[in-house]
Amino acid sequence: MTETQSTVRAALWMGGSIASFVTMTVAGRAIMPELDVFQVMEMRSVIGWFILLPMVFAAGGFAAMRTRRPLQHIGRNVAHYAGQFLWLHALTMIPLAELISIEFTTPVWGALLAVLFLGERMSLRKAAAILFGLVGVFIIVRPGVTEADPGHLIMLAGAVGFGIALVMVKSLTRTDSVVAIIFWMLIIQSVIGLVPAIAVWQAPEPWMWPWIFVIAFTGMSSHFCMAGALSHAETMVVMPMDFLRLPFFALTGFLLYNERIDLYTAIGAALILAGNLFNIQRRAREPEIATS
Repeated sequence: MTETQSTVRAALWMGGSIASFVTMTVAGRAIMPELDVFQVMEMRSVIGWFILLPMVFAAGGFAAMRTRRPLQHIGRNVAHYAGQFLWLHALTMIPLAELISIEFTTPVWGALLAVLFLGERMSLRKAAAILFGLVGVFIIVRPGVTEADPGHLIMLAGAVGFGIALVMVKSLTRTDSVVAIIFWMLIIQSVIGLVPAIAVWQAPEPWMWPWIFVIAFTGMSSHFCMAGALSHAETMVVMPMDFLRLPFFALTGFLLYNERIDLYTAIGAALILAGNLFNIQRRAREPEIATS
């Protein structure tokens, strides 16, 4: 498979991941004021595991889910669980465009860790794509110009957790299948969150169940698609594509929650889009340049 073909496949997987994240966000906002974060995360993991079962059997059954790297699965899911917990908290505190803008400090942490621990190399094209994206994020958030919100700090801490989990997923794709990675994610996070969920448990009302199932499905599918993308391209290629979530989230916030899209958001989103388009062009003739 050529590098271009791999990049196109990674882009298609990331399209599915972005659609899942947007849908999960809408469902989360619908029920988060009524249910505790721990309970929502526990139901998401348990229900998601049963939704995943047909893929498990199609991939060879439980025997095919065996892994030689259980400690890395545990470490990855501890980091991701913390990031997801903080993300869901911030979801009800700040506008969607700001939430995703701050989350996009994740590639900074992910890029540094990938270079340091995975031996990935950074090309000029990849670096430029990330630079475009981060400049766009800073234009939207404007740190030091607008008053800091506690939700911003919560999401920033969550982004660090996501960055750690991202690099560990990329490493896991070298030895484990995408289905196995999601299989262990749902099991481990169910175990992590069981006691906190029981402590705050309340019976969901009937109208909440469709939203709960949507969260469970998209919570699984978003990571399935992300792992699929990472199996076809390097972290430094996949993460700039993920910046496209920002304009989609901004539009969702405007249409569903009347969250205003100002000039700064529009300029920042345009820069992010430009960086992504620049990065997914043909790169076959460009040499890789290590920057570490």
